[in-house]
Amino acid sequence: MLFKLRGDIFNNIYVATDGVYNFKTYVVGEWIDSKEYIEVKTPIDGSIIARVPKLSWDEIDKALDIVYNIGRWSIRDIPGWKRVEILNKIADLLQKYSEDFIEVLIANTGKTRQQAVGELNASIDRLRRADLDARKIFGEYIPGDWDPTTIETEGIVEREPYGIVLAIIPFNYPLFDTVSKFTYSVVAGNAVVIKPPSADPIPVILFARIAQEAGFPKESLAVLTVPGKESDRLVSDRRISVISFTGNSDTGKHILQIGGIKQYIMELGGGDPAIVLRDAAIDDAAKKVAAGIYSYAGQRCDAIKLILVEEPIYDEFKAKIIEELSKVKVGDPRNEDVQMGPLIDTKAVDTMLEAVREAVEKGAKILYGGRRLGATYVEPTLLEVLDKDVLKQLKLYRDEVFAPVAIITPFKDLDEAISIANGRRYGLDVAIFGRDLERIRRLVRYLEFGAVYINDMPRHGVGYYPFGGRKESGIGREGIGYSIEQVSTYKTVIFNYRGRGVWRYLL
Repeated sequence: MLFKLRGDIFNNIYVATDGVYNFKTYVVGEWIDSKEYIEVKTPIDGSIIARVPKLSWDEIDKALDIVYNIGRWSIRDIPGWKRVEILNKIADLLQKYSEDFIEVLIANTGKTRQQAVGELNASIDRLRRADLDARKIFGEYIPGDWDPTTIETEGIVEREPYGIVLAIIPFNYPLFDTVSKFTYSVVAGNAVVIKPPSADPIPVILFARIAQEAGFPKESLAVLTVPGKESDRLVSDRRISVISFTGNSDTGKHILQIGGIKQYIMELGGGDPAIVLRDAAIDDAAKKVAAGIYSYAGQRCDAIKLILVEEPIYDEFKAKIIEELSKVKVGDPRNEDVQMGPLIDTKAVDTMLEAVREAVEKGAKILYGGRRLGATYVEPTLLEVLDKDVLKQLKLYRDEVFAPVAIITPFKDLDEAISIANGRRYGLDVAIFGRDLERIRRLVRYLEFGAVYINDMPRHGVGYYPFGGRKESGIGREGIGYSIEQVSTYKTVIFNYRGRGVWRYLL
């Protein structure tokens, strides 16, 4: 077995046979099997490590009925302080069973131990910061005496939950994204239906078990293990009020087309540019840009995919970043000295290498990497493109290739850098490295991105700072205290006291 569950709390949710865990899934208080199963493979060596139920529509429909008729009221009727208390209990249990979650993240996602520990700690921190989310659930008092038609009335504007949030989880952060979406939805008083990633659903299933143990109302949570390509009926279901989706832009557009009139919070495609100015601290910038390329094998929406370097330092910076990439050890993420593990599956490697081949055929030069090291392993890769017209034709520029690959190119002035960075269809994050605050401030003004990082690689982390994109990079914002706006709605209540003598206005 690539991992072993040691916590007794998980004993009743799986059966281990021939080194493979056969999991049940959590549906409104019950742990259920199904007639069909989804095989779960590890990206480390491609072997099957688990099976999870493939739920039928009848099973999903029954679950949605219970969540809609009972669960959305069960969670709403728990006082806010109690909801936060439950979230803190979940955080305690995450901490208690941390080794199980870490092992599962390594085996199921291909992360190094350091990366798995980072995701676990971020998840615990996110749960404990629910008190900051709660501060955004406020309303207003509106006196009626500012208009003749509303004299002797008053109103309050309150926030209340929509009802049911469908959380669609990406493969790259299956635990943290589950925790994040769950936390802000629950703080606002919503029930949650989770659609886990088929590639790595195990962390989500384990999370449901500790949520159950913490006393979360059973009718208010369901983990619906169904492949994404078979989820259209779930997405379009009228009982779902909010869809919180993290994934690629094309899937996001499909969800918008079929979902109907709902509230949406979407973090979509990225692949961020880094702009390196002539006065940047070159060694520091090269280390951070390189890490932005290879961290979790480039499978991050905030990974750096395009490097724009001002001409006077271009050659020096290019040499430095090649040096940094050459230090990266690729291999089995269970080995302590490995910095970059596998991509999630062989198709992801194929997609990357096809994009690299296309770029080379059109004139790009491979400066480092470009080789497949195994079924799911590749070298971190850097390509140079000097012709800007060619650059804009490449898949690596036009699309988000979810892998450790980036293009580097020089620029003459700020206007050219802005034009190239803004020319992509994405606008998630951008990084700027330099010292001249006036030039940096000008870039900040004209760059069309949701977040700008100064002298650092983009990193969303726990969501302490809000993140989300413009253009095809998303709708709304994820982050502590900000996502509340997408999962709760305003209700205006007007009280009429006309003729009651409550006020004595001089008219």
